[in-house]
Amino acid sequence: MTDTEELARIFKALSDPNRLKILLLLRECCPPGCCATDAGDQNTVSRVADKFDLSLSTVSHHLKELRLAGLIVCEKRGQTVYCAPDEAVLKTLEKFLAS
Repeated sequence: MTDTEELARIFKALSDPNRLKILLLLRECCPPGCCATDAGDQNTVSRVADKFDLSLSTVSHHLKELRLAGLIVCEKRGQTVYCAPDEAVLKTLEKFLAS
């Protein structure tokens, strides 16, 4: 995939205000260098859903879109799914915006 295709996929995912808010929330609870399970339970799918006036299935859909765009990584432990920003992709995005 070319850089422009990757960037288009990222920007498409971020064009939804709820997805952008979810990503910002995950960045707050998962600082750089943090893996998905390091942030306690603040970054579980159910905790993220609690922060928004959206159904759990809607939040799950938004998280899936963010994951498919490469913006977040998810890790399942038992019945719990933890999410965290993918720092490498965020650095790619930062580099593009700085150029």
